[in-house]
Formats: sequence, C-alpha cells, structure tokens
Amino acid sequence: MSPLSTFLVFIVYLCQALTIAVIARSVLTWFPIGQTHPIVVFMNFVTDPLLVPIRRIMPTVAMFDFSPIVAIIVLYVIQIAAQSAL
Repeated sequence: MSPLSTFLVFIVYLCQALTIAVIARSVLTWFPIGQTHPIVVFMNFVTDPLLVPIRRIMPTVAMFDFSPIVAIIVLYVIQIAAQSAL
C-alpha cells in the first residue's frame, strides 16, 4: 500500500469518527448532563474545531443549530472524495 493510499484511508476513517462524534454530541444535548461532565467536555474538545467555524458563518434559525448537519455533509463529501481517489 502506498503512502498516499494509507493517508486517504486515514482520512476516510477520521471522517467517520468525526461524524460519529458530531452525532453523539447532538444526542447528548437531549439529556440533562452538565457542561462540565467529562463526556461533554471531551465531545466539545473533539467537535468544536469543526463546528465553531460553521457557526460563525451560519446563524441559528429559530433557535435551531444546523451546524452539525452542515458538518456531517462536509465530512461526507470529504470522505467520498477520499474514497474515489483510492
């Protein structure tokens, strides 16, 4: 396996892991867990670099935050591009 193929496989797995993390963070908002809980702190640490720039560009609409949906779509597009390059 060439180094480029290894890198592309890594990108695919990273996109999948980040998608799961974004979904988990969204689901965690449905439960009464404090913002200082270790799971919430970890999810914020992992997903904030992806979600915060999207939130700066996209405003909330009627109290709904669509940045996780946009992030998942962007991650999916990156994943498909990496898979097609393999």
